[in-house]
Amino acid sequence: MPNPVYTVGVNLDIKPFRIGDVAIGLPVVLAPLAGYSDLAFRTICRQMGCDYCTAEMVLDRCVTMRSKQRPAILATGEDDHPLGGQLIGNDPAEMSRAGESLCRRGFDVVDLNFACPVNKAMKRSRGGRLMNQPDLAVEIVRAVVAVCDRPVTLKVRQKFFDEPGLDSEEHFWKIAEGARQAGAAGITVHARSVEQKYTGQADWDFLKRVKARFPDWTVIGSGDVWTPCDALRMLSETGVDAASVARGAIGNPWFFRQVRDIIAGRELYQPDLAEQRRVLLAHTAGAVELYGPLKGPRIMRKWGIKYARMHPHPKQLRMAFVATKTPQDIQTVIDQYYP
Repeated sequence: MPNPVYTVGVNLDIKPFRIGDVAIGLPVVLAPLAGYSDLAFRTICRQMGCDYCTAEMVLDRCVTMRSKQRPAILATGEDDHPLGGQLIGNDPAEMSRAGESLCRRGFDVVDLNFACPVNKAMKRSRGGRLMNQPDLAVEIVRAVVAVCDRPVTLKVRQKFFDEPGLDSEEHFWKIAEGARQAGAAGITVHARSVEQKYTGQADWDFLKRVKARFPDWTVIGSGDVWTPCDALRMLSETGVDAASVARGAIGNPWFFRQVRDIIAGRELYQPDLAEQRRVLLAHTAGAVELYGPLKGPRIMRKWGIKYARMHPHPKQLRMAFVATKTPQDIQTVIDQYYP
């Protein structure tokens, strides 16, 4: 039985977009997922049709100083472009040094994170905490723009507090307008409050208001993009220039191919076990090359659990991946469940 041709219930007018002077084809992009958006996964996503990726978030000092995490987080390749690098920090001088370093390393866009709601970042006045410090956020943008010869963007949230009336959206508008005037090439907006983290529903109406306020500025929407249809609905319903895919792509790098299928009116591609095996093997090889034979399998253990959602026997497969420790263990599980 053929796969259905999916529609999103809206008229599609899908256009390429730009971040400054960086031209990007498909306006559905891979978000900077901490612990996931490494070179190994980005390579797979690009093979599936993703045109723009942002590497996982990195602390400014990890870029400017030697650290164990730096080589893997900053690893890129000849075919890994256009590519954004995302920085988190709270010191304008340190952030500017890190931004300049990303440019020298060949990143095409420098992105600044003022959105991360994780407690570890918040306790150190980084990420989403800066939604409550709009003057400092704008100062950081200004400092990074001043030293970078590549486009600079920022990622923010709708507001800090979830409760109405505390800060409302005043800080968002102050940061957005200040960043635009400082020369930022675009903004990614997660349509939730910092306090919400990833709970509740994203406010896509807010994205629509942001794009209406900044019609000539690149606005990327984020939040509740779980399926290819969601990504295209976000573009149509809010008018943002691109949709950022985060958790919806974990374990499903075919997401981007499926977006292209919908746009073209084709049957939605559904990877069979042979295709899942091929991608798992390629992903494993990439992870081992990036992290080495000891850490690589540990990284793939969590990935295998995510890929298992597509398998006819997900529970058994998850348990099998949990027990893996070596590249050979991973190979054995793949051979057993993906014959």
